[in-house]
Amino acid sequence: MDISIYNGHLIDPINGVNQITDIHISQNRIEAVGNPNENFKSEKMIDAKGQYIFPGIIDLCARLREPGEEHKATILSETRAAASAGITSLVCPPDTLPIIETPGMVHMIQNRANAAGYSDIYPLGALTVGLKGEKLTDMATLHDAGCVGVSNALEPVENSLLMRRAMQYASTYDIPVFMTSWDPWLQGNGVVHEGIISTQLGLPAIPEAAETVGIARDIALVETSGASAHINLISCARSVFRLMEARQRNLQISASVAIHNLLCSETDIGEFDTLYKVIPPLRTKQDQEGLIQGLANGDIAAICSDHQPHSLDSKLSPFSEAATGIAGLDTLLTLAWSLVKTHQLSAESVISALTANPARIIGIERGNLAVGMPADLLIFDDTFNWRLDEMTMMSNGRNSPWFGKELTGKVVLTIKDGQIVWEL
Repeated sequence: MDISIYNGHLIDPINGVNQITDIHISQNRIEAVGNPNENFKSEKMIDAKGQYIFPGIIDLCARLREPGEEHKATILSETRAAASAGITSLVCPPDTLPIIETPGMVHMIQNRANAAGYSDIYPLGALTVGLKGEKLTDMATLHDAGCVGVSNALEPVENSLLMRRAMQYASTYDIPVFMTSWDPWLQGNGVVHEGIISTQLGLPAIPEAAETVGIARDIALVETSGASAHINLISCARSVFRLMEARQRNLQISASVAIHNLLCSETDIGEFDTLYKVIPPLRTKQDQEGLIQGLANGDIAAICSDHQPHSLDSKLSPFSEAATGIAGLDTLLTLAWSLVKTHQLSAESVISALTANPARIIGIERGNLAVGMPADLLIFDDTFNWRLDEMTMMSNGRNSPWFGKELTGKVVLTIKDGQIVWEL
């Protein structure tokens, strides 16, 4: 279907566009920005006056629960939720059941995403067999099958020599290595940030050093191996300083931060509110500010949802035993845009962190609305008031601290490969 969108405020950072204009789609690609060819005729015309047009969002960390935990969520339910939030591409960590360590698993996940038809899924292959940190997988075969990188998910690779060899292997085939960097011994069985709140609540704590020590090791291994690495889920301001140093040495390292670590801190836990239980944990207000500054400076490249859907029942246990994570697909753009509305970040930096930068990290032809590029985009109404509840939350997960709250800003239309996959 040939589509024309008129009068929208287009923000396309990779092409330096930030203005009110028109955008035209033909044969699944961008036909024109501004005035189309005189022979172009639209089958559908959309007036986006007073609304924004962004490239489709690319979420670098989303657990969809399928295969293995379909009682929590499915590829169909979560890609539909993603489409409703303007997310056209999702990166799936390898800790599914079974683990993504064979080409068959890669193909199965992609086939189910294609059948659902809402958002593309880009799997990460397992770095080590069974994610046990003992033996390397056949990374090259997984990459050939469609994995955009390799990862050990949330399982640490304690053996530094094995991790170095993994990076050397990945570097040989130009495969990005995704890491969640922390020291397992310092992390221990902690569930909250080590500080005043952990002391007041008497909960096992995770010191800041668990992350900074882990990042220091991984940066050193990147430097000696020549690998291209992405560090997922940064939570500390000091980690941003480490990343800045790595960038100054021109190492191939990027990093992402979960949206909840930008908007929440340890004080939000209150009296054991398990909806705020995440790993890495919510840190201090100073860490929040440092992470936001890291995005502004470019030391952190991407914002992700770290989507982990659970039923509300799974959050009813005592804090240390409750399920970890937040269902974040539905609110990713709404919450990220709040940083623009409060003048903490520029519109270009937020949209880059959700689109062009993630596309570059995983090496896909997305996040770019230049003529000839794939037509993945969204229309966003930043004045739309809505309530996140049973009726509006598309994800099967209900574990969001914003559940039941009034929010401002909503995706009203999503287009993937030139086809409308969501319309409010």
